[in-house]
Amino acid sequence: MSHPKIQMVDLQRQYSAIQTEMDEAIGTVIAEAHFVGGRQVQQFADELAQYLRVEHLIPCGNGTDALQIALMALGLQRGDEVISVSNSFVATAEVIALLGLRPVWVDNDPRTFTIDVQQIEAAISPRTKAIIPVHLYGQSADMEPILQLAKKYGLYVVEDNAQAIGADYRFADGRIAKTGTMGDIGCTSFYPSKNLGCYGDGGAIFTNDTVIAAKLRQIANHGQKIKYASDMIGINSRLDSLQAAILSVKLKHLDDYNARRQAVAQYYDSAFATVPNITIPYRAAYSTHVFHQYTVLFPQHRNHIKQRLAELGIPTMIYYPIPIHQQKAYHQLYKGQMPLPNTEYLAQNSLSLPMHTELDAAMLEYIAAQLLNVLGELEW
Repeated sequence: MSHPKIQMVDLQRQYSAIQTEMDEAIGTVIAEAHFVGGRQVQQFADELAQYLRVEHLIPCGNGTDALQIALMALGLQRGDEVISVSNSFVATAEVIALLGLRPVWVDNDPRTFTIDVQQIEAAISPRTKAIIPVHLYGQSADMEPILQLAKKYGLYVVEDNAQAIGADYRFADGRIAKTGTMGDIGCTSFYPSKNLGCYGDGGAIFTNDTVIAAKLRQIANHGQKIKYASDMIGINSRLDSLQAAILSVKLKHLDDYNARRQAVAQYYDSAFATVPNITIPYRAAYSTHVFHQYTVLFPQHRNHIKQRLAELGIPTMIYYPIPIHQQKAYHQLYKGQMPLPNTEYLAQNSLSLPMHTELDAAMLEYIAAQLLNVLGELEW
């Protein structure tokens, strides 16, 4: 191959392109030696809040903490139900179960892979208190009907925005909002592979509600408003100064990074749009797509295709091979709930191709040519 090794995510080459400004930012933190709660944390929080056009942004330790703190701030009681999807990372259901709440799963839309808004109302019961839509692979769930249902039934909406930061949602009246800012609370992760990722763990919670924001801050700080005085039970979850400085640098590049991902997706689209037996990602009219992942569907042979591509030096990933409701820890909680055929089909037939900011023309040409060759080898 006449190109560097193909990675699912290439953080080394991304760092090389911003090394000077990144090293300066990290060096400043080390020189100031204020590693926890340094000025860089508030600076980044202010910058990201401005980018997202949201009133309050609370950095925290990771995306899972963000979801847990969000649910804790809403004051839900044991046994209350929270509606979400099973085709997500386990953290979405994990925090629901850890707090003694009951996850209720709704199937995904077979085109967008986000929650099927047509099925949500049937899952609402007198115990339902919240909905967690997951903005999957870089595209928003259809938020307008979700917000309408939440208003109708008096439910909270907590957006899981770990994969779609920077994406825009368009309402029917033309109003545009960033993903994560439309519900009561938005949550995100800064895991290194995310579109906006740090060099370790990190997360954030955002809201336009001042009362909720105060609770989020207090819970994330041991339940304290004043040091050594805990007025409520909280947890210890904070973004450190080094990670905040790193994120401030990368936030300046986020729109460019997302545009690069979109260009890669456009290349893949052009290569595969008319090829039989492969379904390329669907673009919903209501959302931009920032392509945290480029996920395709094959009607069969998915595992064989993955193996053959690996032999050719092309990594791929399956997100998520076992839906949450089928996993041992959660299967009992699923009993008696509605069937999830689209979720299970997605787990059995989806494959994510390399997607990151450093993919160049030679890499893309190689990936496309080899995938087409592998498809041509198969009997359908």
